[in-house]
Amino acid sequence: MSTSPQTAGSGGKLDPVGLSNLFVVYIVWSSTYLAIRLAVQEGAGFPPFTMGLMRAALAAVVLLAWAKLRREQLKPTRSETVTLIVSGLLLWLGGNGLVTFAEQRTESGLAALLVAASPIWAAIIEAIVDRKWPSRSLVLALLAGFIGTGLLVVPELMSGVAADTVASLALVFAAIAWAGGSVFQARRPVSLSPGASSAYQMVFGALGFALVALLMGEPRPTPTPQAWWAFGYLVVVGSIFTFTAYVTALRRLPTQIVMTYAYVNPVLAVLLGSLVLNEKITPWIIFGSLFVLIGVAGVFQERRKRQQNATKA
Repeated sequence: MSTSPQTAGSGGKLDPVGLSNLFVVYIVWSSTYLAIRLAVQEGAGFPPFTMGLMRAALAAVVLLAWAKLRREQLKPTRSETVTLIVSGLLLWLGGNGLVTFAEQRTESGLAALLVAASPIWAAIIEAIVDRKWPSRSLVLALLAGFIGTGLLVVPELMSGVAADTVASLALVFAAIAWAGGSVFQARRPVSLSPGASSAYQMVFGALGFALVALLMGEPRPTPTPQAWWAFGYLVVVGSIFTFTAYVTALRRLPTQIVMTYAYVNPVLAVLLGSLVLNEKITPWIIFGSLFVLIGVAGVFQERRKRQQNATKA
């Protein structure tokens, strides 16, 4: 049985395994927005929901086969199945699917900005469920992180971003769906391994993708070589490796801590661009990164205060 986020890291200490998996999410998912854009942009040859179906299904097969070879438990209970269905549809069809759909017509920077609102939505959802509004310090930390991601993409916005209302709304609902799926999954841990749990979520997500692709009448994929490379990266690195790390982090860390990845990813994406593509680091990037780091530090500090208050009580 996995460690629940409510009990993980007792005594004010965060679980090191959870933190190491969150670090993987920080690093890897900073590049997946670009990979998605390369796979579904005009002329790339991948219809968005068909690409999502192929990505989730292939990753699920690999993870289930690996779990079977390791003789891990593969049969969830009825309650766990409900958890996997709901979280799988919210995270994959709702979250990833809407981002993929939007990135047909939206630059990856704007997508990262709007999805960076996920921690705010997660805090709101948890507040509604717990019937307790987040503290002022947590709200300020979340807003600081969101402002930081906004500053990171100001140059792109000023230069003119190709986006339409439908794509923008899709990204807003993607952030809400991802936050909802993350909160739901964190509060209903299952007994399966993170790999097996991730696989089942991808299976149900793939079924959702298949239904939507059918209803929308998407054409047969005709990917370019560049789109194939992007797809392969999304399957192996983004799905098999990093989504499992994300599930592990949700099991071992508080949801608010895990959701800080949405703020860190845009910062790391900029740094990767500077290192790999020699892109310039502008004042917008410096100040945006500073706000993001303040937001992340604030979330961690808020968690530490809660632990200290719980210990005193």
